Amino acid sequence: MRQTKSHIAVIFGASGDLTRRMLIPALFNLHKQKLLQHPYAILGVSRTSMSDEVFREKMKEFLPVDETTNDFINHLHYEPIETSTGNEYIKLKERIETIREQNTIPSNILFYLSTPPKMYSVIPKFLASVGLNDEKDGFKRIIIEKPFGNNFNSARQLNLDLLKYFGEKQIYRIDHYLGKETVQNLLVLRFANSLWEPLWNHKYIDHVQITSAEKLGVEKRGGYYDQSGALRDMVQNHLLQLVGLVAMEPPTVIGADAIRNEMLKVFQSIRPLKRDKLQGNVVRGQYTSSKIKGEPIKGYREEVGVPPPSRTETFAALKLHIDNWRWSGIPFYLRTGKKLPARVTEIVIHFRPTPHHLFDSAYGATNIPNQLIIRIQPDEGILLKMGLKQPGSGFNVKTVNLDFHYSDMAETYLPTAYERLLLDGINGDATLYARGDNVEKAWEIVQPILDEWDENPDFPLHGYPAGSWGPRAADELIAEEESGWRYPCKNLSNDGEYCEL
Repeated sequence: MRQTKSHIAVIFGASGDLTRRMLIPALFNLHKQKLLQHPYAILGVSRTSMSDEVFREKMKEFLPVDETTNDFINHLHYEPIETSTGNEYIKLKERIETIREQNTIPSNILFYLSTPPKMYSVIPKFLASVGLNDEKDGFKRIIIEKPFGNNFNSARQLNLDLLKYFGEKQIYRIDHYLGKETVQNLLVLRFANSLWEPLWNHKYIDHVQITSAEKLGVEKRGGYYDQSGALRDMVQNHLLQLVGLVAMEPPTVIGADAIRNEMLKVFQSIRPLKRDKLQGNVVRGQYTSSKIKGEPIKGYREEVGVPPPSRTETFAALKLHIDNWRWSGIPFYLRTGKKLPARVTEIVIHFRPTPHHLFDSAYGATNIPNQLIIRIQPDEGILLKMGLKQPGSGFNVKTVNLDFHYSDMAETYLPTAYERLLLDGINGDATLYARGDNVEKAWEIVQPILDEWDENPDFPLHGYPAGSWGPRAADELIAEEESGWRYPCKNLSNDGEYCEL
């Protein structure tokens, strides 16, 4: 990880939860590792009225206390403005200039929009109105949080609005999944090892599963979540980005444009979902009340802020096909949901079984296919399942695990996703950020599903008990695969011996 240039980071929505719990701690860790070149400054901006000192004390509550904490806190500043009023940005520009002059900081500025989505096109417009998009005297970059649009049309319009005021190379659309170490390691696993490339195609792979399960429900965010749902919240962005990384062709170089070009080709090759055939390829579900370890658990419709007749999905499963030379005929199964048994995100590559059944009949073994499991979270690592002979007479075959865990690298510091992405944003490296055309294409893939759910009240919404692995219809979606869904545990290895939920 390389050190940044001297800069100012301006965080809109600085009084919000994301800033306190994620952004400021991530910047503190970068400071502690000496990756933020001095002099630098962090300017929080929001409507809440407070002084620099009050802002510093509030942020300090979310930081560990050590010898570097006070030094970092002194880099924090705060400016209250009405972000929806254009004239207020003159005051913001003046404050930025004052901080620059007092600390001898060049005019390199990173803007982070940790705000409601309705402000994503408003703030860039007002920044441009006072010249804070002009790169003549230093870089000006803007990071946009998800959700990037609510459907295909809104995402396209947001892109058009942003491009009126900032160039594409100045815009960074963040997807924190892409900042996770194991996601990035997927590129190295695929393209740095000659072992995998000859096998990474329809000749040797049977199917691919991508699961992102959450143990929690909507908690106190029912009103917000009911306007989103699992498809918008997880599939359109996080899971499709993982599909792109798994299925992409080798890029010519490790660079933003090269990697994002290959991911776009994957999205363009995904077979369009026809509305009249969705019920055979898409399952939606909603968790219902149940008991977990004897404790009564509310159903989704009983959560605060959720209307009783809500048909918003808390579970979604999809079957996709990628129509190109590498992946022809290989289904990709995507699954995500709330109130499932474990919090876990992983990619499972299911290889084809051997064509012979050498050990089946005589020794009672089964022809168990190999699996490569790439665990994104928790217990990050990589697991290969393969068959080996059990000790003793005969040829009794047992599945064994060959594994690697990041936790084994105790001496190596693993940055959080926000640390990695903030550092890349300041350094101008957009490799792990989504490009506008990729975002639009991802929305285009799921738009037929959204349209069908909105317009067809008869499309099934399956209930599933909170704490289960989703509706039975999800099992039927993958029924043609002998292995069915893999039901992951919190622990990556020893999953055949015990399962820690």
